[in-house]
Amino acid sequence: MAPRDYTSSPVADGLGLHEVCLGLSQDLADLRGGKISPQEALARAALARQLFNGCRLYLQAIKTMEGRATPVGGAMRNAPLVGVQDHE
Repeated sequence: MAPRDYTSSPVADGLGLHEVCLGLSQDLADLRGGKISPQEALARAALARQLFNGCRLYLQAIKTMEGRATPVGGAMRNAPLVGVQDHE
């Protein structure tokens, strides 16, 4: 068994990725065993693809927010947001 990645594990656990992967594996076994149709397998795969796309967007958003995060009362580390103007 591969060593557990404790850095990314909480995110994967929170998003239920382990269960999704197990479900996809079971879907493949069911398809090979004739328990589900190819159309049903494709529908399940498309749903999983959308879920993984959502996970990708979530992780990108977290990375973006963490990159701009500053301590309370701290100065901004990065350039100002594009399209945001100061209103004096």
